[in-house]
Amino acid sequence: MTNPRDILRGDVVRLDALRDSDASTIASWQQSDFLRFYDTAPARPSSEPEVVKWLAELRKTDRTIGFAIRPRDGERLIGTLELDEILWPHRVCGIGLAVGNPDDWGRGYGTRAAQLGLAFAFDEINLYRVTATVFAYNSRSIALIEKLGFQREGAFRQFIQRDGTRYDMLLYGLLRPEWEHQRSQD
Repeated sequence: MTNPRDILRGDVVRLDALRDSDASTIASWQQSDFLRFYDTAPARPSSEPEVVKWLAELRKTDRTIGFAIRPRDGERLIGTLELDEILWPHRVCGIGLAVGNPDDWGRGYGTRAAQLGLAFAFDEINLYRVTATVFAYNSRSIALIEKLGFQREGAFRQFIQRDGTRYDMLLYGLLRPEWEHQRSQD
């Protein structure tokens, strides 16, 4: 019998547990440039104790599965990936991805981590649909989710305000058959 593949370890990154010791790194990312891409809430830095509390809350729910993104063979925290708002009876969830340090942007870490997260969602926990939302001004995230095979399904028009301008929040979805088809083409 052969050993099953390690579904959380890719060629460049791996998905790992989020640890309380990651809180200082996550708190260091909590600056306005990062937050304005990551969240709809007003850009407000978080303290290390606030991040520890967030990590504790994440561990309490069965509706969110959070991962640290780390180098394949290292311990440095590159980012986070969450499968959130899981509705188990319907086999659906959302996906959220963040690469924290701008020096790590554009290196393929987010793409590789998202591929692992989608494999986990579809193969390991047997979900059928994964949704993603992205702000219309976040061209990097739009390119990433479209590259992953997500289909644009609509927009929450003028959903978010930044610097006096209103922006749409775009809604994307990826169904298991679409993901399987795309994976068979790679």
